[in-house]
Amino acid sequence: MTKELFREDSYLQECDALVSAVQDNAVILDQTVFYPTGGGQPGDSGVFVLEDGSSLTVTNTVKDQESGALLHLLEEGCPVPEVGTKVTCKIDWERRHKLMRMHTALHILCSKVDAAVSGGSIGLEKSRLDFDLPESPDKEALTAAINAEIEADKPIDVSSISDEELDANPDLVRTMSVKPPSGQGRVRTIRVGDVDYQPCGGTHVKSTGEIGPIRVGKIEKKGKLNRRINIHFA
Repeated sequence: MTKELFREDSYLQECDALVSAVQDNAVILDQTVFYPTGGGQPGDSGVFVLEDGSSLTVTNTVKDQESGALLHLLEEGCPVPEVGTKVTCKIDWERRHKLMRMHTALHILCSKVDAAVSGGSIGLEKSRLDFDLPESPDKEALTAAINAEIEADKPIDVSSISDEELDANPDLVRTMSVKPPSGQGRVRTIRVGDVDYQPCGGTHVKSTGEIGPIRVGKIEKKGKLNRRINIHFA
């Protein structure tokens, strides 16, 4: 099983690792800083630097649906390294940091809309949450509320709770479509100051001020009880 270093420190940009297995054009490592697609957040891209100085391009990172193995997908045509090969993993940090800022911003958005989340997606320039909501909120008021929390520069804390604690507090789970992984004894949580607290396996910034100004974009009606709220970097 790959040690997922990004769970403990979202700011790690590189690490040394050993190739523990290969699967077609995918590489499995003993440890990694590459985040795999999940929870609406895209997987990381970047490079593997080999001992001879050459590099292999990683186009995406995903989890195998059957085994749960973390797969680093190599660019088509890249040679697949042998098991036991030493590599230095380097993520595309500029891309990851944008996704971290967006992900934390969505947690703030989630806290400002009193409704369950039915879907979501994190992007580099635009992200969204779908809410189980009959009426659209006021766009300008929502933008102001989100930016007030960003300007307050509140800390983000990573922690965990037991499966039993989560079962006893079902309201912590805001997402209807994605349930937090349980059965391992502990569930990772993210606390955004006094604004938001919920289970989350994604990567986040250290404080809300790091996000930068946000604007609420189009609010779309996707059904009788569904409103899609898009946000953008201002």
